[in-house]
Amino acid sequence: MKKTTTRLADGRELIYYDSADAVVRDAVDLRPLEPVSTDSDLRADRLLGDTVAIASHRQGRTYHPPADECPLCPSREGRLSEIPASDYEVAVFQNRFPSLTGDKGRCEVVCFTSDHDASFASLSPAGARLVLDVWTDRTQDLSQMPGVVQVYPFENRGEEIGVTLGHPHGQIYGYPFVTPRTSLMLRNAAEHLQRTGRNLFDDVVADELADGRRIVLEGEHWTAFVPYAAHWPYEVHLYPKRRVPDLLGLDEDARAEFPGIYLELLRRFDRIFGEGQPPTPYISGWHQAPFTAADRRDFALHLELFTIRRTSGKLKFLAGSESGMSAFVNDVPPESAAQRLREVASN
Repeated sequence: MKKTTTRLADGRELIYYDSADAVVRDAVDLRPLEPVSTDSDLRADRLLGDTVAIASHRQGRTYHPPADECPLCPSREGRLSEIPASDYEVAVFQNRFPSLTGDKGRCEVVCFTSDHDASFASLSPAGARLVLDVWTDRTQDLSQMPGVVQVYPFENRGEEIGVTLGHPHGQIYGYPFVTPRTSLMLRNAAEHLQRTGRNLFDDVVADELADGRRIVLEGEHWTAFVPYAAHWPYEVHLYPKRRVPDLLGLDEDARAEFPGIYLELLRRFDRIFGEGQPPTPYISGWHQAPFTAADRRDFALHLELFTIRRTSGKLKFLAGSESGMSAFVNDVPPESAAQRLREVASN
């Protein structure tokens, strides 16, 4: 993988990732951009113990532009975009409308492909492997940045999720704090270790394998299952069989198998609700150990993939119980969801 780092006209960092070393990336951003002006503020909620980012400048971010004005497509004559090159494989740049900035974290955009009409599921195995290597490289780089405590690579897919740009892309957040979800995992893992002497993540995966009803897909190096207490109608957790704290810990065998496993999961998601249905909206993200964790080796890297669509034409809205009290009610039994995800396997 070749990595070429440059700057956009307003000073933001842009990185091209290519599979071939011979590729030259020397295009210059010719847009007359003013320096990015942000006003992010982190505020602690004393009752809940979590942190809220206040980022009013995001109100002006680009919203559903026409395809021929997409800011994530390659630049062309008469239409300059965030990507100065006329083509690219994977490109990463600092978000112009970040939720986290400066010593309060970092937000990056990851463009998975230059093809506006593609999706992650339509990538080739080589393309998906390149993105995995990019996620890993960005985790490494962000871990060295002052103030970054935890790195979360994720993809929001679909207008129902709130995606404002149709081009296939994801984001990476470098948080300056440990997120509430991860804090809960760490606390429960520590309590489980003290009570049983065993690793909680290992026990969760072992219990799913022993039960078998919620296993969706299993490879030599990865296991995918619908969790016993799934919060979302269709939710899959993907774990490497060898526990590692983050993407940097994956060995070559796991990296080589990942594209086939993950692409199959995404393609099954698009088939859940039958032929002729629009693409399934989803959120997919890597959960990695915070760099400040007391014993990072006890945390298990895993990917969580879920959709807010509960059946054809109907969404799972987070209403009173979920939004008001964080007490989820799932409309689809996890065993039924797993069975459906097995039924729509590729031939």
